[in-house]
Amino acid sequence: MSLRNKAHRVAIGITLAATLVSTLTACGGGGAAASAGGGNATLKWASSYFPTHWDPVVGGSGAQFRELALVYASLTRTNEKGEAVPDLAKSWEYDATGDEVTFHLRAGLTFTDGEPVDGAAVKAAIERAKTQKNSALFGDLTSIEEVTADGLDVTVHLTQVDYQIPQLLGQRVLQVASPKAARDPAELDQNPVGAGPFVVTQVIPGTKAVLKKNPDYWDAENIHIDNVELISAPDASTVVSGLQTGVYNFADIEPSQADAAKKAGLDVFVQPGFNASNISINVNKAPFDNPKVVDAVRHAVNREEFVDKLSFGYGTTTDQPFPEGYLAYDPRSRNRYPYDPKKSRQLLAEAGYEPGDIKLDLVIPAADSGAEIVQSQLAAVGITIDIKVDKNWATPFFAKQLTLSLYGTTGRDSAVQTLTAHFGPNGPLNLSTPYEPAGFEAAVAKVRQTPLDAPDYREVLQAATRAGLESRALVFTYSAPNLIAKSRSISSLPKIPAHLDWTGVTINGG
Repeated sequence: MSLRNKAHRVAIGITLAATLVSTLTACGGGGAAASAGGGNATLKWASSYFPTHWDPVVGGSGAQFRELALVYASLTRTNEKGEAVPDLAKSWEYDATGDEVTFHLRAGLTFTDGEPVDGAAVKAAIERAKTQKNSALFGDLTSIEEVTADGLDVTVHLTQVDYQIPQLLGQRVLQVASPKAARDPAELDQNPVGAGPFVVTQVIPGTKAVLKKNPDYWDAENIHIDNVELISAPDASTVVSGLQTGVYNFADIEPSQADAAKKAGLDVFVQPGFNASNISINVNKAPFDNPKVVDAVRHAVNREEFVDKLSFGYGTTTDQPFPEGYLAYDPRSRNRYPYDPKKSRQLLAEAGYEPGDIKLDLVIPAADSGAEIVQSQLAAVGITIDIKVDKNWATPFFAKQLTLSLYGTTGRDSAVQTLTAHFGPNGPLNLSTPYEPAGFEAAVAKVRQTPLDAPDYREVLQAATRAGLESRALVFTYSAPNLIAKSRSISSLPKIPAHLDWTGVTINGG
């Protein structure tokens, strides 16, 4: 039934079947010596993104949301197609005009401190994300005007028609904490309390967290892992040996480690994602106030070099904020500015710049091969980049004072949020605030007004991407891979974009 129908109802009651997950019974690679049903199946995860904040309002915006999802559940979650499906909410429905959506929560759920999971708890979570001083999420919730609660129902009242809300209020943007625990955000930041699949029993800040299965999780029968040891990843060179010896059985790895992990008999897989890295440009500052200089940078970029040198072939090139093949990727905009250093030098000459005239600083917090590639590629066309390493650099990017920066994003489940973050006038990834490309605002509004199941949704979404790419503020380079290595005793995981879902995953003895 289309959401264009009079009631615009979405009767979503999808069961997340364990059949999404295939079980590997082969044993190897050291790791967990536990059976799936033996009460001691332990996941030992060496995480490159060990949470610096356990309050999801503060820490849930970056890559750490995958780790926080061990503790917190959300209104919705994401399936293998990137679609919103039920989590704490069993279903939802829009009103006839598309500016109000009501989520119906599952009955009988509680947070791990015993507080009820109800409409009031979700209302409190959304309002805290919008208003807490150190919230990293308020920019994602600008469409929400008011939230009302009635028992197990929570209604989100919008400032505009926006059918993206079920995509938005998932594990990336709305991991719901106990409202009782959230009364003291500083305490919550150290001692998380959610309604997710696991309960934290110990946190050693910056080092280790110990968790156990939450028997009251709504889908507990499909969680077959009993314990989790989340460990801050050590030096990258020791991760593979740690997997071999059983210190870990699951780890985030760098592309440079992938071949060694395979040779060690470990499973190595690329988790799908929305990752995209870019060169960020401030068009409000010289020399980038001249469009020809921006185009010169566009043509100076050899994306294949980023893939080869930074991802060892596991990543992919991209000239958009999405990897190729993703729903929002616009085929019509592919390779619009091909690598052409000769044309780049010509454009700089037309803009009145001789080789060496343009000298720019690029501040980074630590040595970065990506910065060196940018420096080399721009030097080849006559632009001098001076890399300055400052370990105390605290992302002044958001102050919008830089002329040039490097940035990357793990994306959002809602493509519209990814687009507005990059191209919108107040987007956190738009170094050129308040600049935005002409026609972008209208194109995004049309996407919001289009139900997700409408026949023309893909076309409308790609048109918004095309409008955003008129921006002179970003030059996209490549999509970095999410690489995981694990013991063969751990069954395969669902290939859900950007998320790690433990539903149905088993750990078998060897």
